[in-house]
Amino acid sequence: MFNEIGFHNVRGDIFGGVTAAVIALPMALAFGVASGAGAEAGLYGAILVGLFAALFGGSPTLISEPTGPMTVVFTAVIAKLIASDPVNGMAMAFTVVVMAGMFQILFGTLRLGKYVTLMPYTVISGFMSGIGIILIILQIGPLLGQASPAGGVTGILQHIPELIAGIRVEETFLGLLTIAILFFMPGRFKRYIPPQLLALIVGTAVSIMVLSDANIRRIGEIPTGLPDFMMPMFSAEQWQTMFVDAIVLGMLGCIDALLTSVIADSLTRQQHNSDKELIGQGIGNMMSGMFGGLPGAGATMGTVVSIQAGSKTALSGIVRAGILLIVVLWAAGLTAVIPLAVLSGIALKVGIDIIDWGFLKRAHRISGKGVLITYGVILLTVFVDLIVAVGLGLFLANVMTITRLSELQETDVEVINRADEAGDALSAYEKDLIDTAAGKVMLLLLQGSMIFGVSRAISRKNSEIQGCNVLIIDMTMVSHLGVSSALAIEESIKDMLMAGKSVFIVPTEGQPVRRLRSLGILNCIPDKHVVSDRRKALELAIYGGSESAINDVDCQLQSH
Repeated sequence: MFNEIGFHNVRGDIFGGVTAAVIALPMALAFGVASGAGAEAGLYGAILVGLFAALFGGSPTLISEPTGPMTVVFTAVIAKLIASDPVNGMAMAFTVVVMAGMFQILFGTLRLGKYVTLMPYTVISGFMSGIGIILIILQIGPLLGQASPAGGVTGILQHIPELIAGIRVEETFLGLLTIAILFFMPGRFKRYIPPQLLALIVGTAVSIMVLSDANIRRIGEIPTGLPDFMMPMFSAEQWQTMFVDAIVLGMLGCIDALLTSVIADSLTRQQHNSDKELIGQGIGNMMSGMFGGLPGAGATMGTVVSIQAGSKTALSGIVRAGILLIVVLWAAGLTAVIPLAVLSGIALKVGIDIIDWGFLKRAHRISGKGVLITYGVILLTVFVDLIVAVGLGLFLANVMTITRLSELQETDVEVINRADEAGDALSAYEKDLIDTAAGKVMLLLLQGSMIFGVSRAISRKNSEIQGCNVLIIDMTMVSHLGVSSALAIEESIKDMLMAGKSVFIVPTEGQPVRRLRSLGILNCIPDKHVVSDRRKALELAIYGGSESAINDVDCQLQSH
C-alpha cells in the first residue's frame, strides 16, 4: 500500500529532501499569493500534497507540491466561486480541491493511469503553453506594484493602461531584480543555492536595507501552527459547477503528475506505478483541500533537483514535507517581510518555463492542421476555458488522426477479380482459379486492424462487388475487427444475398471471428460457406459453390 520508502540510501534521500524543501519554500509562497488564497495556503499544500503523495504514491522519487498549472486553474476556481458566493466561496474552492482528489483516487482505482497521458502532443503543448501565458499575465499587476484587477486575464489586459499609469517603481524594481537573478545566475552557483531561494533572499534584503522608506507590499504574518480543518461545503445550485471544476483540476493534476513521473523514470531508470501514483496524488489533494491548502501535482523542478542530490526512495519526499512543517510551526514569522513583487517575479519565471518554447519554435514544420490545433488550444485556454480548449483540441486531433489512419489503411482493403490485380497476395494456383472464374468471383481481401475508420473503405468497395456472382471475404490476415468494420462487412454480405448471389467467408481464429459471431453475422451465411482456407473457398465458389445462397440463409434480411 505504501510507496517505496527505504533506508538503504538515507544520506542521499535526506540531501534530496532538504534540497527539494529549499526550492519548494519560495515556490509555495509565490503560488499561494498568486492564487489569492494566501501564502499559507501554498505552504499547507506543499506539505500535505507532498507528504501523502510520497507515502501512498507509485513513483518513489516524485516530489509533489503546488505547481504552475494547478495554481492557474485553482485561481480561476477561487475567482468564480467567490463571485458567486462571497461568504462561502473560498471554502467551496477548497471543497473543489477535495473533490478533485476523490476523482484522482477513482481514476487510479479504475486503473486509468495508463490512459491519462494518451493525448496528442499538440494538445498538451497548447494547453500547457496557455497556462504559462495565463500565469505570466496574472503577475502584471503585482509586478507593477498593484493588486490584479478583477475579471481574470481579460480584466487584467483591459486595465493595463491604468496599471502602467499607477506603477510603483520600487516594487517593479524588486520584481525585475528577481527575474534578472533567475535568468542570469551563473550555472556553477546553482549547485550550491537554488536561484529561487537566492532571489527571495536578495529581493527581501534589498527591500529592507535599501527601500525601507518605501511602502512595499509584503506577505505579512503567516499563522504558525497546524492548519485548521475546513468543513467541505457547497449548495445544490453550485454542485454542477463545482463538479466540472473538480474534474478539470483532477485531470490536470493526473497529467501533470504522470508526465513528471516519466521524467523521474528516465533519470532513475525505474518504472513508476501510474495507478498507484494517482491514488497517492488524490489522497494528498484531499488532505490539502480539507486543511486549506493549494492543490498540487508532481513538480518537475523539485523532482529533478531531489534526484540529482541523491534521492532514491520516497523518504526524500517525507523529509521535504517535514522541513516545511518546521517552517510553518516555528519559523513562519520570518516570511512576513518578503515583498509580494519578489514572489510575483518568481511566479512569472515559472510561467515562462511552462510555455513549450521548444515545440512552438518548430510548430511551423508540422502540418497546418497541427499548428492550428496547438495555437487554437492556447487561445482557448487563455481567453475561454481550459476544459473547452482541451475538449475541442482532443476532438479535432482525434478526427484528424482517424482520418489519416483511414486513408493509410485503405490499402488494407483490396478487391481482386483478376490475377493481374493480386500481386504477391495470391499463390500461382489461386491466380489461375481467379482467371478461371472470368470475373464472376470477387475476392475481398482484408488485413491488419480494421478500426471504425476503415469501414468507409469497405463500404466504398461495395460498388465494385455488385457485378460478380460470388463474393469471398478473406479475413485470415485481420488482427482486430472493429464493430463499424464488422457492420460494413455485414452490409456487403446482405447486398449479395438479397441479390440471390453467394458469399463465402474465410475467418481467422481469435477476436475477428468472435466479433462476427457476437453480432450474428455468421448466421447469415450457410455453414458450408464458412471455410478455413482461401484456396478451398475459391474452389467451392468456382466448381461447387455457385448455387444461390439465399435459400440456405437462416436469418432475416432487412431492406436498406
